[in-house]
Amino acid sequence: MANFSCSALRWGLLVVFSLLCSACSPRHLIVQSAADALATQGQATEDDLVLAREASAFYLKLSESLLRETPGHLPLAEAVAGGFTQYAYAFVQFEADRIEAKDARAAQKLRERAAQLYRRAHRHAMAALEIQLPGFSKALASPMGKNSSPLRAEQVGVAYWAAASWGGLIALSKDKPDMVADLPLVIRLAGLAWALAPDHGYGALVSLMGSLEAARPGGSMRQAEVFFDRAIALGDGKNAGAFVAKAEGIALPQGNRPAFEALLRQAIEASSARGDLPNSVMRERALWLLESADDLF
Repeated sequence: MANFSCSALRWGLLVVFSLLCSACSPRHLIVQSAADALATQGQATEDDLVLAREASAFYLKLSESLLRETPGHLPLAEAVAGGFTQYAYAFVQFEADRIEAKDARAAQKLRERAAQLYRRAHRHAMAALEIQLPGFSKALASPMGKNSSPLRAEQVGVAYWAAASWGGLIALSKDKPDMVADLPLVIRLAGLAWALAPDHGYGALVSLMGSLEAARPGGSMRQAEVFFDRAIALGDGKNAGAFVAKAEGIALPQGNRPAFEALLRQAIEASSARGDLPNSVMRERALWLLESADDLF
């Protein structure tokens, strides 16, 4: 999960200032430099959830505007797609989950908003891939291209967020058969990225593979568990998200409450070992899931 910080705001303001005050410089170079700067700032460290939420909206809007000027800029496309995906998951969908029992209507509205954010993230990621690889979307949907990978190593990050956002959208669209029908394409896209860089994101990609395997009709829970365990190993036990994903993807469907609670406690411990934004988000989710265990089992 990319991190947001007040430094992103500072950089954003400097970028805007440079665009306004550098009319004598080639516009393309200015925009390209601004895109480079914002893509880098999308990875700034921040573990304060409230501060991250307040800063992220400005960062995302500014970055999205620049991405429209440089649509083939892979690092910025990755930052934008990742930013919208993470914002949807951490600050919108999770809030819907928490208030569901008290206000189902408000929760539904939040999920609809999260779905729109996932769709936005997916659109940006796929647009960048299409520019880099003309005909990519068509090839992805073609059975003939099932086992071939047109992706290059530098495109794995964008492909990861394209698949993650697509998966998030489908998870919130279970009442829409046309959306659910796209799940095999999501799995295929994630698989193409995984084949090139199985260790991408310190286990983030392989964890996504586990979630998709567990979610697909006829999926192998044993294989999903192998994916999740690999994600935990790649994170050196400090990736809270991998533990939460295994708890929700394996233990919960199996009705194994002891394993569910043990994994969530490991997630909390992992978040203490590495205090970054992704772990802070997953710590909050792990705590909430533990509190909700009586309702889940």
